[in-house]
Amino acid sequence: MIDDLYSGRILALAANMPRVGRLDPPFPALGWPGTGEQVAKLCGSRATIDVMLDLWATTITDYAQDVKACALGQAAAAVLGRDIVGATVAEVRRARAEMVDMLKNGGEGPTGRFEGLRDLQPVAAYPARHASTLVALDAAVKAIEAASEEWEPPCILATEGG
Repeated sequence: MIDDLYSGRILALAANMPRVGRLDPPFPALGWPGTGEQVAKLCGSRATIDVMLDLWATTITDYAQDVKACALGQAAAAVLGRDIVGATVAEVRRARAEMVDMLKNGGEGPTGRFEGLRDLQPVAAYPARHASTLVALDAAVKAIEAASEEWEPPCILATEGG
């Protein structure tokens, strides 16, 4: 069973995590930045996620991650980093909910943009590994919430005749 948990696919994802690092302080007109952190208490896996939301706070326009986790947490972060830019806030929240359902309740797992997280389905049999697998997703949702708390609707100026 341990071979299923640390499959070649999971190890390959963990070894190729994109968007590693932190976002530079943004120019305010580019959107709404947010940072989220999550620590898996059992194992100490940690993720710090930076996101930039568009002006309407509905879409991820930039993303960076600093993840110190086991191969499972790194694999999940790799899928997230690969697929999150261009995703809507709703898609990210749904992916996290579907991932939790997959791990804890036998659900099918994320669909659409984040379907690659289904590669982590074998983790469901190891409850002690759930938190480390979710560390990047949890931090990403926190980052989105932080950015959303600062959001203000853009000012749209009416033009003559418009």
